[in-house]
Amino acid sequence: MPQVTDADDDGLADGLPPFAELVLDLTERIPPGRVMTYGDVAEYLGQGGPRQVGRVMALYGGSVPWWRVIRADGRFLPGHEQRALAHYGEEGTPLRELSDPPRVDLRRARWDGGQPHPGPER
Repeated sequence: MPQVTDADDDGLADGLPPFAELVLDLTERIPPGRVMTYGDVAEYLGQGGPRQVGRVMALYGGSVPWWRVIRADGRFLPGHEQRALAHYGEEGTPLRELSDPPRVDLRRARWDGGQPHPGPER
């Protein structure tokens, strides 16, 4: 995950922007087999929006379980579909079985940020 260690064009020094830290911390707390949408993350944090969350994930999300933050329609991150599908299979994330291309079943996999669920509903 890229980190800002020296001052950059935005004047940031020694660390991630505060919003990025919040997004990444929340992403790490999403239990295996569960997901949040970009909008869910922004709503849970009470700041930013789906695009801002997506930007954070694009810039800094490589070392967190990025596949657990998805689009609102359940589609996989473009260009990373096979990697995401492998993670979903390992974690038992519910998928919409009849969709082509595959999508995450948000009704069953969505996490609200509360207590970790023992596992996805089957």
